[in-house]
Amino acid sequence: MTDRIVADAHNLKKLIREAEALADESMLAFARLKQAMLTARQNPGVEVDAGQRALMRLNQAEGQAMAMSTSLLRVHDELSKVAREKMGPDSGVPTDLEEASLEAADLLDA
Repeated sequence: MTDRIVADAHNLKKLIREAEALADESMLAFARLKQAMLTARQNPGVEVDAGQRALMRLNQAEGQAMAMSTSLLRVHDELSKVAREKMGPDSGVPTDLEEASLEAADLLDA
């Protein structure tokens, strides 16, 4: 195995984790936004249905973010499989994902 393959593997591992972290950050941002929207709507001077459509759109965006996160999990799993094939199990580069995590991702797609 060449140094280039090892360097590429480490770079891919770093970048997939970065992408996963950004997906998580987007979901955290959605959660903070939803909390602020609901808090604002509890103001006695605001109608109870104010922002309902915005909340529905936000829920849709949250679902899309979860779908993106699930897809990234699958990308991570596929990259790990390639790493095991090309580099062997003892290189320390692949990440082993729990089967239960992938099964949970499959439930979201159903």
